Amino acid sequence: MMVFQVFIVAAAVSFLGSIPPGTLNILVLQLSLEKKLYAALRFALAVALVEYPYVWIATQFEQMITSSTIVQQNFKLLGATVMTAIGIFSLWSSRNPSTFSGRFQNSGFRRGLVLSILNPQAIPWWIGMTAYLKAEGWISLETSLQLHSYLLGTAIGSLILLILISILANRISSKFQQSKVIRLLPGVILLGLGLIAMIDYFLI
Repeated sequence: MMVFQVFIVAAAVSFLGSIPPGTLNILVLQLSLEKKLYAALRFALAVALVEYPYVWIATQFEQMITSSTIVQQNFKLLGATVMTAIGIFSLWSSRNPSTFSGRFQNSGFRRGLVLSILNPQAIPWWIGMTAYLKAEGWISLETSLQLHSYLLGTAIGSLILLILISILANRISSKFQQSKVIRLLPGVILLGLGLIAMIDYFLI
């Protein structure tokens, strides 16, 4: 019974936690609005696959990392740097397309895999969330089956949200397909979020 509860809780938390604008869901949205549904779905699958080992890392180092503010701050800085860099690359490739940038921008699974690995913001988030869920008694990760049920739930939750974003955005994509704004907007948003996160880091 606890194994099923752990899966449901993890999937629900992962789904809700993936809703706020971030590097990966914005890029899925962009692919779908550009009428590249299959690329967006492959991107979503890659994100879910990377989520599994990243959440495993979070569960393994939960106690050690939550007690170190230095580690938490460095994760924030890394996430802000990656988001800013991807935003700049997205804007540059939209205005100055090359063969490599074009193939990378249009790819699905490979692009999702690379950007997910370079974007480990899920780790500190899941460290805090795992600690909270355990403290509240909503989950137990005492057995291997419970742990992998938790990891699978986190991957499934984020995958479901990204698939929903892909399908819904694809349905309205005909209105935006030729718009230059759509090609530039994700880069602008990511650059803005990255700079805000970086300013927040240095102010702290």
